[in-house]
Amino acid sequence: MRTSQIGIPTRWVTFAMSAVFVVCWSSGFIGAKLSAGEASVLTVLMWRFLVVAVVLGCVVYVLWRRRGLAPMSRRWFGSQLVIGVLSQAGYTVTVYWAIALGVSTGTTALIDGVQPLVVAALAGPLLGAVTHRRQWWGLLVGAAGVVVVTWSDAASSAGAPWWAYLVPLLGMAALVAATFLERRVDDSPSPVIVLAIHCGASAVIFTAAGLVAGVAEPPADGTFWLAIVWLTVLSTFGGYGLYWVLLRRSGVTSVNTLMFLMPPVTALWGTAMYDEPFGWTTALGLAMACGATWVVNRAAPPPEGRGRRDTETRTATAAP
Repeated sequence: MRTSQIGIPTRWVTFAMSAVFVVCWSSGFIGAKLSAGEASVLTVLMWRFLVVAVVLGCVVYVLWRRRGLAPMSRRWFGSQLVIGVLSQAGYTVTVYWAIALGVSTGTTALIDGVQPLVVAALAGPLLGAVTHRRQWWGLLVGAAGVVVVTWSDAASSAGAPWWAYLVPLLGMAALVAATFLERRVDDSPSPVIVLAIHCGASAVIFTAAGLVAGVAEPPADGTFWLAIVWLTVLSTFGGYGLYWVLLRRSGVTSVNTLMFLMPPVTALWGTAMYDEPFGWTTALGLAMACGATWVVNRAAPPPEGRGRRDTETRTATAAP
């Protein structure tokens, strides 16, 4: 049995890291709920991405001073800017907006969490990959699961308007578009560089929007800064950092499997922390969607044309 440098079996280290990763990634939806009552969506996202961009900028500077950076073309840089705007700014603003409107954290996580399922189903028409019948059945079952949970959430909550449940769909569409665009980009020099570009672009967008809307000034309440620290440390650095580590340790299939745990973990967390409804219909819908996503990804053929790098392409490019 392989062991780590501290004498613990490697599989147990990977298991522990996977559990922490699930918690960190799910924390983004809870953090969005935590910040919803403290400031506007633009204020929260502006300061979150400003903090992340500054930290990542310092890291990139240190890397550049110590070992230099690989050259990047204008086309590659422009592509990453577009991907970042879609996967970070476009995705997160819909998550925060939906939760601020009253959509439960579990429902928001579920609607956004079926993104790997949609990517796998659309890989055939858009990338020329073979799409199996099982994948299309999985897509239908997963969509039915989302409808069940959304209907249950809407029936038990009078706070969110009906159209608020369409907002996470916009974010999922932005994430899907970013995923397919990324598959057409050459290998990235470093995940840190890519994340710095994505978060930097989002920081510029949300800062400009916050200034124009007159909501750039942060509230003095300490809960707001607690939410910013929560979202920065847990959601961004914890979720993203462990994501890349686990990709290299376990591969994309194992990480995709962990993604299926995000909606139920978020739903249970939201119920415990915010007393959000969780009945048998919610459990049924979550089981349908997660099971369908697992079936679709198991049936997905390996991608062609870019070798092993493409088999480990991200199927979820942003933490909320």
